[in-house]
Amino acid sequence: MVSFEEACELAKNFTKKPSDSEFLEFYGLFKQATVGDVNVDKPGILDLKKKAMWEAWSARKGLSQEAAKEAYIKVYEKYAPTYA
Repeated sequence: MVSFEEACELAKNFTKKPSDSEFLEFYGLFKQATVGDVNVDKPGILDLKKKAMWEAWSARKGLSQEAAKEAYIKVYEKYAPTYA
């Protein structure tokens, strides 16, 4: 099993780009693991990309940083065979 830090580095170096929904899964868990609960205002309705990223992070609200790290590793292991 890889560490959270290793999974982050390996995910950055995927040879193929994950889908938007898969990226948001990684993003939300990464932000929750590194920052904690969402601490910024929700972007405006016209900024669709940032709004989606905010919502992916906000969906993890209440998840501990350790649990988010473990979940990130599991998501990495799930997608690594497809994108590594």
